[in-house]
Amino acid sequence: MFSLLISLALAAVLAADAAAQSQIVNAQLTSRQATRGLDAEIQSAAARGGPLWIAYRVATVRGPRHICSSGDRTKVMLEPATELTLLVRIENGRIERIQTATPDCEVDAGGLPVIWLEGISLAQSAAWLTAQIRTADASVERDSRIVNAALGALIWHPGDGPIDTIVAVARDDGRPNVRGQALFWLSQRAGQQAVGAIRNAVDNDPEIEVKRKAVFALSQLPKDEGIPRLIEIARNNPNREVKRLAMFWLGQSKDPRAISFFEQLLKP
Repeated sequence: MFSLLISLALAAVLAADAAAQSQIVNAQLTSRQATRGLDAEIQSAAARGGPLWIAYRVATVRGPRHICSSGDRTKVMLEPATELTLLVRIENGRIERIQTATPDCEVDAGGLPVIWLEGISLAQSAAWLTAQIRTADASVERDSRIVNAALGALIWHPGDGPIDTIVAVARDDGRPNVRGQALFWLSQRAGQQAVGAIRNAVDNDPEIEVKRKAVFALSQLPKDEGIPRLIEIARNNPNREVKRLAMFWLGQSKDPRAISFFEQLLKP
């Protein structure tokens, strides 16, 4: 039995090495099982000072997106990605950056150490990302970038929990820029829950900048979801700036329903 456990552990390490080496280049790469959980592993790495990267991979919702840091990919992917790699840069004992990439994207670590963690669950990943969103000082540019990257990673985690979290941020977070970031990411993963949160921001958020971002978020939804709501806003919203923005994005859409709306609006 003991030898079997050793064999299984060795197989897991080798699988982790293979996954890391297939994606990450120009790195001082080590792989290990994350037996202490994601937060403890990152805190332990932060205590080393850095600079270094922590990397791990989780399942992702199936969709049309392939996420690379640049537009160049050597592979032509015929099917949507089913996994997502998350990379966390640590320097001077703190998190400096969060980066996401689908497995088809080659990641160049610039010669830095990279610790590849195997065995990170979706729940651990979602909880850690949520903590970064909730606790960062978004008035600081670095923290604002971290929050936006954490939202962009969390939105592609499967299940209702991540959506619930980002909807709550879009509705209730006390930081207007974070509410706007959450609205953008909700628009990238459309659904009735997301549409409701975006529309709520258009109607009820007290900050005009958040309203602007909500109207833009509607323009990013699939047309059958976004266009009717933009037309409704352009026709009925009491805020002139919101109406103007809805009309602008309708004009950009080139959708026949938008053309018909403008035609009705311009008729004597």
